[in-house]
Amino acid sequence: MEITASLVKELRERTGAGMMECKKALTESNGDIDTAAEALRKSGLAKADKKASRVAAEGRIAAAQADGKAVLVEINSETDFVAKDGNFVAFTEAVAQAALGADDVEALKGARLASGETVEEARAAVIAKVGENVQVRRLARIDSGNHVAAYVHGGKIGVLVELKGGDADLARGLAMHVAAMNPPHNKQSDVPADFIAKEKEIELAKMSEKDKSKPAEILEKIIGGKIAKIVNEVSLYGQPYVLDTDKTVEAVLKAAGAEVVGFQRLAVGEGIEKVVEDYAAEVMKQAGLA
Repeated sequence: MEITASLVKELRERTGAGMMECKKALTESNGDIDTAAEALRKSGLAKADKKASRVAAEGRIAAAQADGKAVLVEINSETDFVAKDGNFVAFTEAVAQAALGADDVEALKGARLASGETVEEARAAVIAKVGENVQVRRLARIDSGNHVAAYVHGGKIGVLVELKGGDADLARGLAMHVAAMNPPHNKQSDVPADFIAKEKEIELAKMSEKDKSKPAEILEKIIGGKIAKIVNEVSLYGQPYVLDTDKTVEAVLKAAGAEVVGFQRLAVGEGIEKVVEDYAAEVMKQAGLA
């Protein structure tokens, strides 16, 4: 059977594979486009398996929101260049939509996209297109009747905030604040006692002998003031609000009659040990100059 240009074009549009790969698959399947598509999909899975051990610490955070549900997904690539590729971006957006119906990453991998493919099948296809390891790494979600905001900054940081009271604009503003300031804790009362005890030890060690000799009640006030400042710095409620730095987040919430129930923040690649490449040294080595 003659492998026409229109047949190759149809298979390319269907699979996203390269022209020569499509032509080869069609030739081997004697022009049967369904068989060729299946072969290309299997080829994509094989490529995915081969690349699975390569470090993927770049990538993108995508968000989706509907019917009181909000999700963030982190999908990783090996390079920031691929993270900006149209195929990769489209994949992350499609996966975020599918994540609205998934409770965890494992369930998400088997979820169906609008295209009919599973997330895993689509991931293999993206790997075949971009030539890098691609991993669906993390999922964060909130399912609530309260105000929920999902905010993504530059594709690199994603935040979910659940707000009781207030309104959607305040929830989004707080999500932007969390993206910018990255508070480890919500309220001051959430800061662990062992952290506070350690900070007290540090502050006491930093004091001069003259200050240490002051009466216990005065010393306690000095240390207490320093600790209160540190606790505010590491809690959302205690931080100056990024959209109105004259007020703390706590003051803004009080004025709105609102309360932050909780928040989640994902940043691309956090916790992954990145491989640092010295390309100049590698080139010199190959050229026999090192």
